[in-house]
Amino acid sequence: MHKRFALVVGASGAIGQAICRRLAQDGWSLYLQYYKGKDRIDALYHELASNYREQEFMTVQADFSVADGAEQLVPHIFSLHAIVFANGQAYYGMLDDTSVEVMDALWRVHVQNPMRLCALLSSKLRQANGSIVVIGSIWGEAGASFEVAYSAVKGAQHAFVKAYAQEVAPSIRVNAILPGFIHTNMNGHLSEDEQQELLADIPMQRAGEPDEVAHMVAFYMSDATRYVTGQCVRINGGWYI
Repeated sequence: MHKRFALVVGASGAIGQAICRRLAQDGWSLYLQYYKGKDRIDALYHELASNYREQEFMTVQADFSVADGAEQLVPHIFSLHAIVFANGQAYYGMLDDTSVEVMDALWRVHVQNPMRLCALLSSKLRQANGSIVVIGSIWGEAGASFEVAYSAVKGAQHAFVKAYAQEVAPSIRVNAILPGFIHTNMNGHLSEDEQQELLADIPMQRAGEPDEVAHMVAFYMSDATRYVTGQCVRINGGWYI
């Protein structure tokens, strides 16, 4: 059986792990990229390798907060059919207090290195009629006070998806999934009362789960969406429509 290989950037995070488990279930072999969280990535690797013995799983470390993050990763990638960008870092604070160093890191993690990686690996994806899925954010559309820099780079991701999808449309599909409030550690700065206030604003009255994002990613990487590209699909319980 011909193996399909996907690179999951940010595989150690809650959403990244859920995506890896869902794609493995669908028969994908995976490159598991991480920067921190080696214990989590090792545990995920052993879980997948044990449960899916006919598939291949490889862990790869690369730091996307530095200028050559994409270049660190490329030499470890061989056969490739898809990329999922589930990596990211949050920043909470007023724009007045946001340093240039933080802005640079956010740009590199969310925009510069993902774009550079796509450029460096595009020939492999073209040969495979491949797919790229970017995990964007509700804040890239709606914007969020005290998350101005983060909102800006997520919005840039969405613009990249729409533009790059047109450029590579004959051979590569490019789409984004835009989560709203999802149960992950990125929301750890919120108090219980603050979380309840947010939930009250969401029409479905609950947070989303990483698995629900993962199911949407799997759908957009499947043949069921082979005529879909350049889309930014919301998964937010009706919070932003």
